[in-house]
Amino acid sequence: MKIPSDRNPSDRIPSDEEIRDLHERLAPSPQAFASVWTHCQIVARIAEQLHAPDADPKLVRAGCLLHDLGVYRLRPGEHYIRHGLLGHEMLAELGYPETLRRFCSHHTGVGLTAQDVLAQQLPLPPGDYLAETGAERLVMYADKFHSKSTPPRFVSAAAYTVAVTRFGEDKSATFKAMVAEYGEPDLRDLAAEYGHHLV
Repeated sequence: MKIPSDRNPSDRIPSDEEIRDLHERLAPSPQAFASVWTHCQIVARIAEQLHAPDADPKLVRAGCLLHDLGVYRLRPGEHYIRHGLLGHEMLAELGYPETLRRFCSHHTGVGLTAQDVLAQQLPLPPGDYLAETGAERLVMYADKFHSKSTPPRFVSAAAYTVAVTRFGEDKSATFKAMVAEYGEPDLRDLAAEYGHHLV
């Protein structure tokens, strides 16, 4: 299988201001905007701490700020796992390139395979939703360290390792390999700054 490159040279990376404006336009409420935009900013700050020489920092930042846009389109009662696909569709409708759309659809967990979709009967079209480029992998990994739960919280590598094990030892092994590859971010200062508990 051909691994996609980080981006096509003709793909323009949107600025932070453009992405924030996009969030504000798409958010169904000020509360939704505050939750999702704050989370995306936090993920970007986490990614800045991580070692990833094969990832374009500007593209990573844009991916972090865009990855959860699909949350705005979730209907009441709709399975949360669909937010990645919905974000991909939203960006496609707005004319954004595939390079950016993939940050939405390929950041869930430590990657979803077609077998995961079938075995777990997930409400997604059968297929692989795996982070493949350096930028995609870094965004997916950084996202694991913060949750938009109520109340929002920061998640240590140890806590996420325990949580992801319920989906299989292979998922736990994948995450541990990413910790070894990228390092573990220091979440204490961020937790204090944002007032979110660290687990």
